[in-house]
Amino acid sequence: MKIESIRLKNFRAFREVHLKDLPSFCVLVGANGTGKSTLFSVFEFLRNAMESNVTSALGKLGGSRGFDEVRSRDCSGPIEIELKIRADLGAGKPKLITYELSIDAPEGRPVVEREVLKYRRGSSGKPWHFIDFCRGEGEAVTNELESVGDESELRREKQVLKNPDILAIKGLAQFERFPAAVELGSLIENWHLSDFHISRARPEQDAGYAEHLSREGENLSLVIEFLQKQHPKVFDQILEKLSDRVPGVTRVESKVTEEGRVLLKFQDGKFEDPFLARYVSDGTIKMLAYLVLLLDPKPHPLLCVEEPENQLYPSLLAELAEEFRAYAQRGGQVFVSTHSPDFLNAVELAEAFWLVKRDGYTEVLRASEDPQIVDYVNDGDQLGYLWKQGFFEGANPK
Repeated sequence: MKIESIRLKNFRAFREVHLKDLPSFCVLVGANGTGKSTLFSVFEFLRNAMESNVTSALGKLGGSRGFDEVRSRDCSGPIEIELKIRADLGAGKPKLITYELSIDAPEGRPVVEREVLKYRRGSSGKPWHFIDFCRGEGEAVTNELESVGDESELRREKQVLKNPDILAIKGLAQFERFPAAVELGSLIENWHLSDFHISRARPEQDAGYAEHLSREGENLSLVIEFLQKQHPKVFDQILEKLSDRVPGVTRVESKVTEEGRVLLKFQDGKFEDPFLARYVSDGTIKMLAYLVLLLDPKPHPLLCVEEPENQLYPSLLAELAEEFRAYAQRGGQVFVSTHSPDFLNAVELAEAFWLVKRDGYTEVLRASEDPQIVDYVNDGDQLGYLWKQGFFEGANPK
């Protein structure tokens, strides 16, 4: 899966923004308050709406004011989100899918004003609408993956959702006869927004099972245990990279106590006895967690990480950026926000974006479209240094 463009209207600081030709690895910089976290909250909103409904998802972002807090200040009209996603819907060949979502609150309660999923069956022509809903009612096509030569051959089935604030792709994803909704819904449900907290990863955990690192990282010991048993080669690769980047650490293992608790133990080559995670440095825990996340045998289709440089030595950030890029190349698109020029130095021209606020709203600029930045990079300069020197106009690196 790859998101190729994002268009936002009336979504918090984004009154009108259109990001096109997005790479697999996207790095965002900008001063505090310019909207880096807001872009990630778009993905979070869609995933939460898939899990529950639009009203609940708006409440998590905007608190008790919900829709009014999420809609751009001093603006009227619906919140609009449009994603163009390159994905395989089960036909064996990736297609460019357009997903349009419009949310309004005409009587003070949020509703899905319009929801459309469309894509072309061939290389040209007008996209066909395979899902088209308004306020909980609409039509969905059941034979989109078959050899249909004309739009008139599509079988459209009328559906009524339980409530007008439920996404059609959520409701229809429960039925195999709507494969487009099933595939798109599955992609969104598997997006991962990392908000790793070192304090959550240190304590012992109840014995259990976990294949992927959780959002806050509290299941780190369980994922380590899973990788030890099910993916030993991946686990050895994690240890090798950790040993290269953290002097002294030669071994990490997950142990189950007699009380049914799972804890992490670290081995320092200078000492005979291992020590527990509670005594390990913040940087060691953070690097281990990122390696577990980025070397996951089954990468998430979308990964978002804010400020990965925290608690890490600047000299490690170039290698970390390479790990993010490798993750994206394995099939999981990555969005990272950073305040670190050292991290940005490892980013390629086409991967860098910066956010600025003008007249209270956010604009998104890309380094590859600024002639001066392009010339400097072609002459051998690095993006982080250019940012620090003020060439990213309106984006303060301090």
